[in-house]
Amino acid sequence: MGSSDNGHRAKLFESLQLREVTVANRIMISPMCQYSATDALPHNWHFVHLASRAVGGAGIVMTEAAAVEPAGRITPFDVGLWNKEQETAFSRIASFVSDQGAVPGIQLSHAGRKASHTRPWEGRRPLNPEQGGWHVVGPSPIPWEVGDLTPRELSSDDISRLVEKYQDAAKRALRAGFRLIELHAAHGYLFHSFLSPLTNRRKDNYGGNFEGRSRFLLETVKAIRDVWPSSLPLFVRLSTIDWVEGGWELADSVRLAKVLSTLGVDAIDCSSGGIVPEERIQVHAGYQVPFAETVRREAEVKTVAVGLISESTLAEEIVGNGRADLVAIGRLALWDPYWPHHAAKVLKAEAALPIQYARSDIFV
Repeated sequence: MGSSDNGHRAKLFESLQLREVTVANRIMISPMCQYSATDALPHNWHFVHLASRAVGGAGIVMTEAAAVEPAGRITPFDVGLWNKEQETAFSRIASFVSDQGAVPGIQLSHAGRKASHTRPWEGRRPLNPEQGGWHVVGPSPIPWEVGDLTPRELSSDDISRLVEKYQDAAKRALRAGFRLIELHAAHGYLFHSFLSPLTNRRKDNYGGNFEGRSRFLLETVKAIRDVWPSSLPLFVRLSTIDWVEGGWELADSVRLAKVLSTLGVDAIDCSSGGIVPEERIQVHAGYQVPFAETVRREAEVKTVAVGLISESTLAEEIVGNGRADLVAIGRLALWDPYWPHHAAKVLKAEAALPIQYARSDIFV
């Protein structure tokens, strides 16, 4: 356990028990797409990227969004987990992350109507099938924005098939050595587009009221829990609010989190937005923390706080005051993969550097 000069223990560096998995500290590396895969396979870039964050001292290292089928990728350069070759490639990463004392996690995803685009640094634009893209799908035929591909409305049979795809990916994740799965139900991707009334105009059992719009996600959670061991944790990332009038609200997230908890979800990763391009978000350090705090308090479930958490003192305040159980760092970890070690120094916490790097301690 860590402690500071005044005797206050650094909560950020206390362990966290998730079922039978012990997380060494309260720092999680957020899923961050690298848009660098070939044939949806993680390769040396992905290995070094994730391995560096494990060496850097994070308690949980989460992969970028791994699509459960080819049409679920955001770009042609996303990773996936729908075949044996991908499973084998990921196993090398999961093994190394585990060897460093971190928990290897994988985020399973389907981009839905936001799929089939160019990479961000190529100027985001939709890719038609003739341009190397593919047809996109969603709850309703509503494109992300003007000029984007119009999604094909998924049938009930299509949804059942996708539930099976998620279940198959969970089996592969287990065989690959991952000890934590997160379902991506945020940022306008497929699950989120079913949840939000802004994008789900269906009249069947997968639309309409809260229960209908939540059905796809809940069926998937149940299917994954059927094959994911009871000893291992399951997270769900939600956009807790849409930031647009008439959209998904924080109260909806609290209500959903309560149901997810009864189905075996161990923590809600609390993000926001992404459902429509016209949202207006005032960002600042820790701007999404109140969402994690509210969900934690009102749904009585563990939460992950995320969003411009860059100062170690802020991270400590969030966890120390019970506003969230974990903090997730993303872009900060791209800049400083050793941020957990640096945070431990600031907080005067006990967090051992890898023995190979111990000599660097004289510089901090």
